[in-house]
Amino acid sequence: MQALTLRGAGCCLPMPDTETNMTPETVSRLRKDTPACETLLHFNNAGASLNPDPVHQTVLTYLEAERRMGGYEAEAALAPQLDRFYTGFAALLGGAPEEIAFAESATRAWDSVFYGLDWREGDEVIIHVSDYGSNTLSLLQMQQRRGIVIRECPSDESGQIDVYALDRMIGRRTKLVALSHIPTQGGLVNPAAAVGRVTRDHGVFYLLDACQSLGQVEVDVRAIGCDALSGTGRKFLRGPRGTGVLWVSAAALSRLDPPFIDGHSAFVSDSGFDWEPGARRFEAFEQNYAGKAGLARAVDYALEIGLAEIAARIATLAATLRRDLSALPGVTIRDQGERKCGIVTFTLDDKPSRGIVAALGAQGINCSLSHSRWAPRDFARRHLPEMVRASVHVYNTEDEIARFTRAIATL
Repeated sequence: MQALTLRGAGCCLPMPDTETNMTPETVSRLRKDTPACETLLHFNNAGASLNPDPVHQTVLTYLEAERRMGGYEAEAALAPQLDRFYTGFAALLGGAPEEIAFAESATRAWDSVFYGLDWREGDEVIIHVSDYGSNTLSLLQMQQRRGIVIRECPSDESGQIDVYALDRMIGRRTKLVALSHIPTQGGLVNPAAAVGRVTRDHGVFYLLDACQSLGQVEVDVRAIGCDALSGTGRKFLRGPRGTGVLWVSAAALSRLDPPFIDGHSAFVSDSGFDWEPGARRFEAFEQNYAGKAGLARAVDYALEIGLAEIAARIATLAATLRRDLSALPGVTIRDQGERKCGIVTFTLDDKPSRGIVAALGAQGINCSLSHSRWAPRDFARRHLPEMVRASVHVYNTEDEIARFTRAIATL
């Protein structure tokens, strides 16, 4: 097997022998890089994945540099690690480094674009019922402030956004199509590239929330055709908390007025002020630099494994988990969509999901509770109760799936 070496702290990962199958040696190495696997069954990767050692060590090394030489001095000395944030994400997303900006979270990245649009009364935004709750709140606030109109595109028979209906809905007042690529509340993967073909045909701004998809599936912004994309570090990318990323296409910059400004994002000029070129106009001067370096290393870690291999293994593990859980009496799988991801949601008859999550936690099994605050429109439309959300990653194993299934069976 061949090992790839990319810049950043940490070790190399063995690459799989084929494009679609991850070798047992690679899985073993991933688990060795994740010491908590020895004592913990972690099926809460859609909440926050376990950091691999190379990412953890990168953050510690950066913090130690700040402690020993000073914050500004560490920033200058470790500039290559910070610069790798931009080139690494450009490689991951298929964009350009100047189209990348650091953000403290996916929500702040998403807000930077949404509030940067010039909203007028009567402007329309089209969403899907699977829209993330925080994004929905921003829409409702702008509806209250400016009188925008929120329209909901229907779902097709599988539960994903109906692309044909979207094409018919877009009109002269449509300013934005906002879509969650992988909604937080289930295994659905929305057809992001098909939506992009529609928005390009109509010339409508397309904002993609990739919070759950970065690091889990291959994401190519050129192929998808979105104008802007937001994502987080802590989930399937396995980066530190308090980190996120914003990608804005160079062509879309002129359509946005960043909602905040400081001496990092702009500079005083004879005409008043000018924005920094590229997407860094959306950044703030004060950043979590250790987290930024750690997220850059997490991106390299994912690239070393290969996104195709990551996506294939996660999908296989999740399909096995759905199959085994659905064989248990009283279990109802709640996931929708033609294509499904590593998030598995389910309920158990006569057992409150909140109690199931707590009982599993007492056994050293991490999962999470999916509830209406995350996706109020979807929960209301489908009359969903609270659900158990189990989300797998490449370092999880078939044995862990069997253990998880046995634990549910005993409940």
